Amino acid sequence: MLGVSVETLDTLGAVSEQTAQEMALGALQFSQATIAGSITGIAGPSGGSRQKPVGTICFAWAHRDGRLKRSTQQFRGDRAQIRHQATEHIFLGLMAMLNQS
Repeated sequence: MLGVSVETLDTLGAVSEQTAQEMALGALQFSQATIAGSITGIAGPSGGSRQKPVGTICFAWAHRDGRLKRSTQQFRGDRAQIRHQATEHIFLGLMAMLNQS
C-alpha cells in the first residue's frame, strides 16, 4: 500500500531510513495529504540485533512541495516507552516541517 520497493526491503530490511522514506513518499502518493511521516523500528522487547538493537527507530517526513527529511534515533526503555518516544519524535518532526511552510 505504501509502495516500499522489494529491493529496499531485501537490501536494507524493514528498519532503515530508506524504507521509512519510501513509506512517507507512498503515503503522499496514495493520499491527498500535504505532509506525511513514517516510523519503522524495533521497539522490543525482542527482535534486535547487533546492527539494529532494540530501540532503533527510523523516521521520515515528506512534504508535497518536495521537502524530505529522515533520521534514525536510538531510544531506551521498555516497549511502551520506546513507542512513546518515537511518537513524540515523529510529531515534533511534522510540526517542524509544517512551521517551515
